[in-house]
Amino acid sequence: MKRPLRLLTSLFILASATCLWSAAADRPNIVIIYADDMGYGDLNIQNPDSKIPTPHLDQLAREGMRFTDAHSSSGICSPSRFALLTGTYHWRRQHGIVQSFGPPSFFRDTDYTLPQMLKDAGYHTAAIGKWHLGWNWTFKNEPTGRFEQRNQVREYYLPEDVDWSVPVTGGPLDRGFDTYFGDGTINFPPYAWVENDRLTENPTSEVNIKDMPYNTLEGNWEFRPGPMVEGWNPYDVLPTLTKKAVEWVHQQEADQPFFLYFPLPSPHAPIIPNEEFVGKSGAGAYGDFVHQSDWVAGQVLQALEDKGLAENTLVIFTADNGPEKYAFERAENYGHFSMGELRGLKRDVWEGGHHVPFIIKWPGRVPDHSVSNEVISQVDIMATIAAVTGSDLPQDSAPDSYDFLAVSEGASLLTPLREATVHNTNADTWGLRQGRWLFINQPDGEHSKMPDSFKALRGYEDFDTDVLLFDLEADLGQRKNLSDKYPDRIATMAALLQEYRDQGYSVKR
Repeated sequence: MKRPLRLLTSLFILASATCLWSAAADRPNIVIIYADDMGYGDLNIQNPDSKIPTPHLDQLAREGMRFTDAHSSSGICSPSRFALLTGTYHWRRQHGIVQSFGPPSFFRDTDYTLPQMLKDAGYHTAAIGKWHLGWNWTFKNEPTGRFEQRNQVREYYLPEDVDWSVPVTGGPLDRGFDTYFGDGTINFPPYAWVENDRLTENPTSEVNIKDMPYNTLEGNWEFRPGPMVEGWNPYDVLPTLTKKAVEWVHQQEADQPFFLYFPLPSPHAPIIPNEEFVGKSGAGAYGDFVHQSDWVAGQVLQALEDKGLAENTLVIFTADNGPEKYAFERAENYGHFSMGELRGLKRDVWEGGHHVPFIIKWPGRVPDHSVSNEVISQVDIMATIAAVTGSDLPQDSAPDSYDFLAVSEGASLLTPLREATVHNTNADTWGLRQGRWLFINQPDGEHSKMPDSFKALRGYEDFDTDVLLFDLEADLGQRKNLSDKYPDRIATMAALLQEYRDQGYSVKR
């Protein structure tokens, strides 16, 4: 590997090197289950007051290691997915999500991705589920659809505006995956199944966002207008993806290592738990949807067991960002706090926007019933899997990725694994985590507006300083701003943040 860990002793370094060699020889299967908009407090095992049963993920945590201080790169969808698949902070490319029919704007042709690395190592690679990183669609003309929203007339593509007869490029197959199946993004057009680089059926209808034929059980549809396969039912999406993932696992053989990237469309809005899960939580329809998401993860884990592959499979479960804005009302109505003890939600630079569940299981390598408080980021998955498989990362790849394999195997480090970790969603607000300290370059880390009633419920107050500084070991809820007390620390952290932004990497070389 190109970047050594700062480990406890030279003896441990030798032991770790031996372990890496053995891991590379074993070539475990790798499964990443990626939830969408799931809060840290939604996982029952790490929230004593949770109103949502998550038995399968709780069991996964008991069989492996649960990280209590893990982070997505962004507080929104597309950026975090790019970062996970490349080991590169999203903000080195862009801040926003890929919009309806958007191109794969995050990627460059020179990017070396996680599935490419594993494909080079002899793995069969598959993505099943939410992609949300763009394709190169072929359009016959400019969009001809029109609708009014927020006193503006907006354009959108109709079925006849798109050439469905040609393969669609720039998606999973061009990023290192051998196969793909999914609907792209559940609330974005086209509302159709994509298999590899073609739709399984061409859309002939369109979504009417003002008159949906189905009801959501909580919140809004969050749908964008656009082409739809006739009779498309959003309630079929999660069950179909689950079935496809289980079938794919059963098609694998023990002598061929595989990588399954399984990004769920849940519990992201629309909040649409299937009938058999309705009423199974104490946190309303969202809680039921989280419960169903847990069941989905359990189906994949059971498939690994049934196929006899579980003992040689490394499983990671995590989420792309924190919970959606509906979490405020849910907390007040049901007493379930999706963000746990954290401040903020999806989109925020507050901890609740990016501080996410993270579990890793690897039988015989990762100790069971273990918990790590080490700060890690999803950008670290790239370097860690490289260590697991004995893969060499090209010099300019995964520039922000630290290898946490030794940590997951129970190592104690003299100093924190990461020199520092950048938190960011939008272009103007930045956070830097270094050890126990968190610096934010604004007087507020908020984007998702917190209701006054929720502020009163949790004892939050606004701040009146130019920047913020928190000691997260003493104040995880970010209630006590220490910026006036430690100006030198702020200056040092601000300089390091600027250094990371100016140079093309954050891992020491």
